[in-house]
Amino acid sequence: MKVLFFGMLKDVTGRAEDQFDLEDGATLGRVFEHYSSQFPRIREMAGSILLARNQEFTGPATQLADGDEIAFLPPVSGGSEVRREISENGHFFALTWHPIVTRKIADRLLRGQDGAVVTFEGVVRNNTKGRQTHYLDYECYEPMALKLMARIGHEIAANYAIDRIALVHRLGRMLIGETSVAVIVTAAHRKAAFEAALEGIDRLKRVVPIWKKEHFADGEVWVEGEWDRNATLAQSG
Repeated sequence: MKVLFFGMLKDVTGRAEDQFDLEDGATLGRVFEHYSSQFPRIREMAGSILLARNQEFTGPATQLADGDEIAFLPPVSGGSEVRREISENGHFFALTWHPIVTRKIADRLLRGQDGAVVTFEGVVRNNTKGRQTHYLDYECYEPMALKLMARIGHEIAANYAIDRIALVHRLGRMLIGETSVAVIVTAAHRKAAFEAALEGIDRLKRVVPIWKKEHFADGEVWVEGEWDRNATLAQSG
């Protein structure tokens, strides 16, 4: 069985993935116990780690089977330009290693009945609490991230009077002033478009498995965010 580690957990374990010999009746909690006994830092972080089986969030009691893919997920930091994408019913969700061009995405979404386009761009700033930032590195659990981005977008489209929505996140290294994430919403009227865009970025930052490492003049650190309060953590506090 393949076990994947992301963000700061790669540093803790010294690996991006591992193989686990599955025992009869093994649960996800048993896998977590195996690695937390090897790496005490994982046990210390248990109250902020999420677990996934086959790209779906799940809890420690989940029964496992041969061939399952398990992921340990630390808190989110919240041209052929696209690395992965989903395009459904006019909505667009993508991960890319190239600069995000929001006007191009908006043109893809717009239709004649639309009277508003709201675009949110998250950009790389030059400091965190006064500490000078040189650049950021983003990584993610790509198939699961894209699946969740699409789920969020479709739920927002069902709950607001909008026409179309796009969620796009960039991966890899980003310099100061570059766009790391964009939410674009088209609608007949501006109020629904603004509200949908705000919910889109808020939910993306809370539940999509994307991690940020910030590089400073005097060091580097994985940015610890916070999972959605409804998430099932590896260990409850």
